[in-house]
Amino acid sequence: MKKLMVTGGLGFIGSYFVDMALKAGYYVINVDKKTYAARDDVDFHNRKHYEFIEADIRTMTHIPPGVDVLVNFAAESHVDNSIHANQEFYDSNIGGVYNLLELIRAKDETDQPLLLHISTDEVYGTAHEGSFTEEDKLLPSNPYSATKAAAEQLIFGWRHTHEIKAVICRSCNNYGFGQYPEKLLAKTIEFLLKGKKMTVHGDGTYRREWIYAEDNCEAILTVLEKGKEGEVYNISSNEEHSVIEAVKMIVEEMGIKEEDALVHIPNRPGQDLRYSVDTAKVRALGWGPKTSLREYIPIYIKLYKKYLGL
Repeated sequence: MKKLMVTGGLGFIGSYFVDMALKAGYYVINVDKKTYAARDDVDFHNRKHYEFIEADIRTMTHIPPGVDVLVNFAAESHVDNSIHANQEFYDSNIGGVYNLLELIRAKDETDQPLLLHISTDEVYGTAHEGSFTEEDKLLPSNPYSATKAAAEQLIFGWRHTHEIKAVICRSCNNYGFGQYPEKLLAKTIEFLLKGKKMTVHGDGTYRREWIYAEDNCEAILTVLEKGKEGEVYNISSNEEHSVIEAVKMIVEEMGIKEEDALVHIPNRPGQDLRYSVDTAKVRALGWGPKTSLREYIPIYIKLYKKYLGL
């Protein structure tokens, strides 16, 4: 049985991955510092081959013995927060990765795990046309994506100098039940269910690729099992919608008039116009998405209503 250490495994995407890895027969050590974004609706403690360590990746002092792969989801990820208060992003997204790399380096060579690092498509910046491949230059446009790009550079440097084994996944916008309601779709559903208007930056025409968190985690697990060490893999459904299109899907599904549901506010600084990544590399491993945003939204709303007791 392979042993995984998953950091940030109580977070939104990390929790989907922990559940999937346990079902797939892995032993999982979940490391999470239980921030405001940690899920309170999951209970892995009753599952076999699972243990939990409450810790911060910035201050961890060791990696347990026998870990085959360290899957790093732990990160500060909300762009707006990074614009207004970026110290936490620097400390966690850069300092935390530095500490993990040093902890791996400190272990005996026979016990050093592979680092599978979860990054973001935002490290490329705006895709004015076409889609970014894994070979394209990183041009991050905001403090969040800058810290994620910096973490990748640390990984490349430690791999080259210290021969740390590593793989990087760059994932597009995730959605799904369990996402903390600071993110667009979760916030939209929660606001509308509570009778509040949802705020949309600018005219909402900037475009994103959207992937269901379970599809993303299946891709990550595919990379873990079939990917090549030292490689980078873009992960996306390649389903592209503008922000306003995605929000309107929810508004329409809930049967609310647009003027009663949305209010436009000034655009945030450094807004990227479009994200798009080429996913031929991960699809060549046999992975493909199964869920579309439009198909999932009715399910999303139903699950959210149940969670809020409505």
